[in-house]
Amino acid sequence: MPKQSAGILLYRNKTTRLEIFLIHPGGPFFKHKDEGAWSIPKGEFLDGEEPLAAAKREFLEETGQPIDGNFIKLTPVQLKSGKIIHAWAVEGDINHQNIISNHFEMEWPPKSGKMMSFPEVDKAGWFDADMAKLKLNAAQVRLVEELEDLDK
Repeated sequence: MPKQSAGILLYRNKTTRLEIFLIHPGGPFFKHKDEGAWSIPKGEFLDGEEPLAAAKREFLEETGQPIDGNFIKLTPVQLKSGKIIHAWAVEGDINHQNIISNHFEMEWPPKSGKMMSFPEVDKAGWFDADMAKLKLNAAQVRLVEELEDLDK
């Protein structure tokens, strides 16, 4: 069975424009990557764990802010790696400059024997739907498109 992640597609309507909240992964591999590197806040969950509860937990871990509201289940998407992402859209508004992410450790530089700590998320932002589609990992673009269809 492929790995599974659960995430939150947070959106807001500023005036008449739909805006999407995205996060940029931390760590050395994504440091200089932009288009196609951003994501919705998400993370893996285990069998038996309720996916929406996991999505809320991951949102808190990656942003430092809890999320609540009227969650809309979106159609799952599959990454090139085979991982399935279950996502929920919810309307809300958070300050993207107040992100507090948990950290992970990895050997860096490779084969150096030195462990370094990096934030899971190094920045976040609000983007109009067209820009969000450029910034997002290609498989996650369908989530924004589905939200746009619901918003009509």
